[in-house]
Amino acid sequence: MAKRIRYKGRDGKRFIGRTGKHLAGTALLLLTVAVLLQPAFPAVSAVPESPAGPDQIVRVIPPAEPAQAAPDLKGPAVPESPEAPETEAPQAPADMTVPESEPVEDTYFADAVFLGDSRTEGFHLYSGLQEGQYLFSVGATAVSVFTKETQQTVKGTVPMLDALADMDCGKVYIMLGVNELGWPRAELYKEQYGKIIDRVREEHPETEVVIQSLLPVSAEQEAKGSYVNNERIAVYNELLEELAVEKQCPYLNVAEAVTGEDGCLKAELSADGVHLNKAGCRVWLDYLRTHAV
Repeated sequence: MAKRIRYKGRDGKRFIGRTGKHLAGTALLLLTVAVLLQPAFPAVSAVPESPAGPDQIVRVIPPAEPAQAAPDLKGPAVPESPEAPETEAPQAPADMTVPESEPVEDTYFADAVFLGDSRTEGFHLYSGLQEGQYLFSVGATAVSVFTKETQQTVKGTVPMLDALADMDCGKVYIMLGVNELGWPRAELYKEQYGKIIDRVREEHPETEVVIQSLLPVSAEQEAKGSYVNNERIAVYNELLEELAVEKQCPYLNVAEAVTGEDGCLKAELSADGVHLNKAGCRVWLDYLRTHAV
């Protein structure tokens, strides 16, 4: 049976209640209210203890949001420009031989210098050409023109190339080689000749350096069995043609103007089989006139 009990309210008034059903109902009501007011927290899985110990405070950090990709600031792709077509480098002429042309007047040689050995001396004496200047010496070689004092100038006797350095000229015609035919190595002749060209161009950059072929010798000279022979001359002329291409110098094949059908110097053009006579020197001059560089 429920007991009657006395209660005193907050206002000081007394009232009588009953225990039993009243208390049970009150307890049920309070439990229901407590359940309804409890916050709804999601279940959290157990956090493992830190290696530092169970008493350490552990903070649960929510996972970071995935980083967003950086915006593309490059803009639309620019099409590559088409590659320029490959152009071949200009090729040097394979042959520098000067072709035949209309004859020029002798005044064409007014700015010319003729440099050489005793054959050039004969050209000066017998060709009849009154134009140009001459630098020659009996026995001159592609070496001695640098060192041998043979030319008389206002400075005294000097090597030919030193004398040439003080001259005004537009063309230099070179014929050297007959005195070098006995050299043991033909390539040395080519090397020395190339140095002459380089020296002339160094001191006269605008001057045209003209290579003249060696002239052949006569059949009589050929029969002597000397080192001065046409076979050796042909080897040297091949080297001069190569040098003309390498140095880009005009090449005058003067030999073709004085060579007979037998491949030797025409007998009527020489007195000794090596040097040209007056007739031969005039043939030489006519060739230069019809092969202007």
